[in-house]
Amino acid sequence: MTGDRAPGRRGSTRRQFLLGGAVAGVGAATAVGISSALDRPSDAREDADTGSAARHGAAVVPFYGPHQAGIDTEPQAHAVFASLDLRDDVDRSGLVRLMRILTDDAARLTQGANALADSEPELAVDPARLTVTFGFGPGFVARTDTPAPAWLAPLPAFSIDRLDPAYGDGDLLIQVASDDPITLAHATRMLLKDTRSFAALRWTQRGFRRAYGTAKPGATMRNLFGQVDGTVNPTPGTADFDDVVWSATGWLAGGTGVVVRRIRMDLDKWDRLDRGGRDQTIGRFQSNGAPLTGTEEHDEPDFEATTALGFPVIPEFSHLRRARSDDTTERIFRRVYNYDDAPEGDRVSDSGLLFVSFQADVARQFTPLQRRLDELDLLNEWTTPVGSAVFAIPPGCEEGGYVGETLLA
Repeated sequence: MTGDRAPGRRGSTRRQFLLGGAVAGVGAATAVGISSALDRPSDAREDADTGSAARHGAAVVPFYGPHQAGIDTEPQAHAVFASLDLRDDVDRSGLVRLMRILTDDAARLTQGANALADSEPELAVDPARLTVTFGFGPGFVARTDTPAPAWLAPLPAFSIDRLDPAYGDGDLLIQVASDDPITLAHATRMLLKDTRSFAALRWTQRGFRRAYGTAKPGATMRNLFGQVDGTVNPTPGTADFDDVVWSATGWLAGGTGVVVRRIRMDLDKWDRLDRGGRDQTIGRFQSNGAPLTGTEEHDEPDFEATTALGFPVIPEFSHLRRARSDDTTERIFRRVYNYDDAPEGDRVSDSGLLFVSFQADVARQFTPLQRRLDELDLLNEWTTPVGSAVFAIPPGCEEGGYVGETLLA
């Protein structure tokens, strides 16, 4: 789909319903004005694009395809993760209606067009690589009477966890990401408005990376500890990435599993650790992300190397060592974001990491990794997981279809 072509005019019944309500409430003349506003974004787009074809705001990510966007997409600068609980009366047919509406919204918004009944269509004109990704929790799948993947359940209890229910679980996940925060806020609002009859908001979490254009394309993100975060990641578009991320099983074929963990970082305590201690804790030099046995970020670490006294150069307790497995199937794809909320009490900041990982099988790939970190990762002295959720991300869809139809159709 091209960036300037809105999705097909499906959902006329919904439009007629909306306009019918407008006629009843405010009169036919006003309703005609509303209809005109709903159809106006293409003109607004032409005005905004005049003489500025290279604007980043006009950049679009295709919505339709075998996989949902927002997974192998180069991470955008801003993201919102929203989890919802389905209302008790929503059955399988209700889920179909919900996902048809959300798919239509997402298909329009990601291409710079307005969602139906959008009263601020001007805010949809600049998608800035907007993506919308949907995930299903155990409760969502249970209402379809279809077997769920065995791993679609809360993670096992870990000793380092101090989980707050305010940041956990849910029936439906909506991940919205864009390089522009206004676009992000508007798209999130449009999507959540259309869930009101079907679900109640459980939690939202907002994350950020470097602003668009600040860092070189492809540069590894730095977290708020100042450390590079996600050096060892499979590369999208490769067979290796496909093996790690995409499921090949049943209704989830072409989809994946996602783990969303909210990890609080004690920056006040971290401030008291010197540079050498930080490097030893992570197993990498903070300066450029190189392993302690190398000189460049992507150098392969040498876990057998020892100091003159016979100690490992990369300590056994380091985050790098604990996160690495000899079993090549125990790998994930990280797509993380920072968060920085208003501090409380004597804290200078309430900051941390929205750890988001995609993998075909959470139990086989993520859980063993997390167990090793739970057992002996020195970084646990400065980090605390306070939120945790697992969702199944269904495959993408073709134009005329909807996300989730492999489960619901």
